[in-house]
Amino acid sequence: MQPFPRRSNPLIAAFPAELASDTEAVWSVMPDSGLSPHAPFQVTVEGRQVLIPQRLYNDEPSAEEVASLSPRQQRLLHCLYSRHCDGMVRQRHLEKVVGSADPWVIPFVVQLVGEYVVEILVVIRDELRDLATPGSRRLAYGQFLVDNPAFFARTQRRVVSYWNCYYRGTYASFGGYPGCTVLGLLRSAASDRAGRRWPSLAPAGGRTDGYC
Repeated sequence: MQPFPRRSNPLIAAFPAELASDTEAVWSVMPDSGLSPHAPFQVTVEGRQVLIPQRLYNDEPSAEEVASLSPRQQRLLHCLYSRHCDGMVRQRHLEKVVGSADPWVIPFVVQLVGEYVVEILVVIRDELRDLATPGSRRLAYGQFLVDNPAFFARTQRRVVSYWNCYYRGTYASFGGYPGCTVLGLLRSAASDRAGRRWPSLAPAGGRTDGYC
């Protein structure tokens, strides 16, 4: 990975185009990094494609710099730092936005579902319990998942794989794993929006062959 010039903001593509000026404001308070954002993944948000980095390496801005941003700009910043290379930083910033129904927040949350930090899964599980009942967030999550079926399928497989590889000693049953609960909530929202039962990719009968 090569250093990138400060004059160019590589993160504008992580959000819909109408948020470009807000993203520039966030970029202006982010410390320089010698590493560029790594391996962006593509998803669709309200019919538009965005490119979100897998990992971000910038140090966090000061509390004063964050306070200088508008509430929406702060949410953008927290979304971006939920992609940070440090898991504790990811969790800290996730906690600031996981309760949001903004459509452009959703892919940042769902991406974390398919990662390996179980403490983050617990945060998401606890905050997304309202997806089980009708409401604006259930609708927004359902629409995102229906619009990105391959991304959601990959997320489901990753949840199973990380449980099988790292957490079976703590959660002997996949059903007791926080990621299983989150997937159930997400599938419920997707099923409601799609008007059909959304497929579960958890291994039938507890089998995990090929997942790790």
